Amino acid sequence: MNPDDEKLLKLSKEIIVKFIELGRVSPTNFEANFRSIFWALKNTVLDARAADLEESETPETDSDEA
Repeated sequence: MNPDDEKLLKLSKEIIVKFIELGRVSPTNFEANFRSIFWALKNTVLDARAADLEESETPETDSDEA
């Protein structure tokens, strides 16, 4: 498991605990909700990284060529 996944698991746990405290998550729907929260967070991180990679791969224009 990479360090990012560990952080995402901890964050998912904190979110699901808040939902349990509010009564929005019960033992019967815990698994589905936890998975949904974890993957939503993971996809958000991956999408942000992909956007950063795309920006860094874009070649900068050289002002001397003009």
